[in-house]
Amino acid sequence: MAYDSINRRHFIGGVAGLGLAAQAPGAFAQQLKLPASPVTISVIDVGGALALVQTPMENFPKMKPKLASRMVFTKAPAPELPSKIKAQQSAGRVDIDMVIGGLDVLSAGIEQKLWVELLPRFAGELPKPEDIYLAPALAMHNLGQGQGMAMVYYPSGPLLEYMPDRVKTPPTTAEELLAWTKQNKNRFFYGRPANSGPGRTWLMGLPYILGDKDPKDPEKGWDKTWAYLKELGENIEYYPGGTGQTMKELGDGTRDIIVSTTGWDINPRVLGIVPKEAKVQTLKGFHWVTDAQYMMIPKGVSDEKLAVLLDLVRHMLTPEQQAYTYDEGYFYPGPAVKDVPLSMAPESSQKAIKEYGRPEYDKLIADNPMETPLNPDKMVIAFRIWDEQVGGAKKK
Repeated sequence: MAYDSINRRHFIGGVAGLGLAAQAPGAFAQQLKLPASPVTISVIDVGGALALVQTPMENFPKMKPKLASRMVFTKAPAPELPSKIKAQQSAGRVDIDMVIGGLDVLSAGIEQKLWVELLPRFAGELPKPEDIYLAPALAMHNLGQGQGMAMVYYPSGPLLEYMPDRVKTPPTTAEELLAWTKQNKNRFFYGRPANSGPGRTWLMGLPYILGDKDPKDPEKGWDKTWAYLKELGENIEYYPGGTGQTMKELGDGTRDIIVSTTGWDINPRVLGIVPKEAKVQTLKGFHWVTDAQYMMIPKGVSDEKLAVLLDLVRHMLTPEQQAYTYDEGYFYPGPAVKDVPLSMAPESSQKAIKEYGRPEYDKLIADNPMETPLNPDKMVIAFRIWDEQVGGAKKK
């Protein structure tokens, strides 16, 4: 999911019953010097995941008051952050302690060598991925090449979301969608892939739907995909720089069909941005393209800060803290680790998902293949080609 400006409610629960007494530091203290006094931790969110993890992050200073005094949160668009971090690193003054975001910013940071190597360097201080992650979340985690730790996961999409009162017969194939957009010009919409989780999932899911030569190679294996997106783009008014705008325009009647994902389907309906009556549809040949959000630490943080940040990572991957990531369906389901049933989530999360979730998702998840996204280097290439050949002139 790409960062956007939707104002989201999220559960700010009490911490009673979670065992939040101050705990002794783990084995990481043997390698890194702990701070003499509690530190302030600066976290920048570039994927919208703060809505899912703010509560567990704010629980950390309550659990470890000798290590952390408070958390400070800011937000930034994914494309802008790498250059900001690079400038701070060049100046020797890194004031961002942790970045939380998706594969877009993770990939850009790997390409530019911005991130601290977490694994295998600190394998003794962090949970063993094979032991804690759900199988598809582990596959997502492995895309991070040891430079990011997956903290939330979902099967994602790509899904079409539409208003049934305006679309009586939704498209069921890529060909039908293209024909529909020609007959209903400017009524179909998706966000720029570099800024939008659903847009990115759409971009990577189409090669499977269209039967392209190599779904993992956007340069040499996506001939059908690039041709299709260019033709489709003739019927698209513009490409917004975030998913939130697509939801708003579906909700206000400006668009009739948009690209969506499980979480982007559920949460905006919970919030009233999209009417509850909205429906979802898959296209023939559909494969899930899974998604995750990650924790990354920029190079340049002090060893004392790093010791605390590694403990924060461990904290975020405990089942008790993972249960908060069900949220209000924003990244449905949400938890990346094993053994976190919905019954562990706050009552507000359970209520929202019961009312706005879709029973058909269980069958869709069970019956359709799950694919990991492109590797980081290939994703950067795919974004560049899309910007140059498909949507660059219509970006907003």
